[in-house]
Amino acid sequence: MTFERRRNAVRTPWIRQFHEPAADGPTLVCFPHAGGSASAHFSLSAELSAAAEVLIVQYPGRQDRLAEPVVEDLRQLADEATHALLPWQDRPLALFGHSMGSLVAYEVALRLERLGRPPLGLIASGHAAPSVPPSVMVHALDDEHFTGHVAELAGTPPELLTDKHVLALALPSLRADFTAVETYLDRAGVKVGCPISGYCGKQDGSIPPDGFGTWADYTRGRWTPRLFAGGHFYLQSREHEVARFIRQDLADFTAPAPTAQP
Repeated sequence: MTFERRRNAVRTPWIRQFHEPAADGPTLVCFPHAGGSASAHFSLSAELSAAAEVLIVQYPGRQDRLAEPVVEDLRQLADEATHALLPWQDRPLALFGHSMGSLVAYEVALRLERLGRPPLGLIASGHAAPSVPPSVMVHALDDEHFTGHVAELAGTPPELLTDKHVLALALPSLRADFTAVETYLDRAGVKVGCPISGYCGKQDGSIPPDGFGTWADYTRGRWTPRLFAGGHFYLQSREHEVARFIRQDLADFTAPAPTAQP
């Protein structure tokens, strides 16, 4: 199915596709951070469209889905995102998630495996592994301290946090996302069959020292750590570099398995 036919045929509020892929590459599904929307990855999609078909998940309760109820359960987010991806499961899928999106992407990977459509690979960015508990329950803070913590992460436009009207619209989805992340803990440690690449800012103080490397325990395949200059939202200033490594990972994910030596 061509790009235009697929985009016209598939109508779901969960998936955005901003750019036509220039080549017949894999499909990369992007999962935004807590409080984030699909537009957060618009420019990354433009960077990657020559190498992949880029889909971006749009969570409810923000932008054009503002009137919809927010979701405070991370596994429910994964359930619904997986269902929305069913029309693309005839194609090889790779998953990229940043911050909260890493956890959602991991849960989606598990669901795709159960459906017999395992992903090519998972790129987990800006978050500790699923078994690592949060150090602070931010979602339980009052509005003043909650917005202060969000501001410290430096990923939300300051004008959003200082404009009372805009903040009132954004707070429900922000708080719901933090609730979803902080009430989620995967103690089972279920491994995915696909390789995992981990991306992290070198100055990201939100991830415990051992929390990033623990992702290696979540794959039966290859684990590849990649570090970038910057903090939790390193990808905002390192987007060209991030896109280059994503393209490299996609090539590695789709490379034929080495032939066993006799």
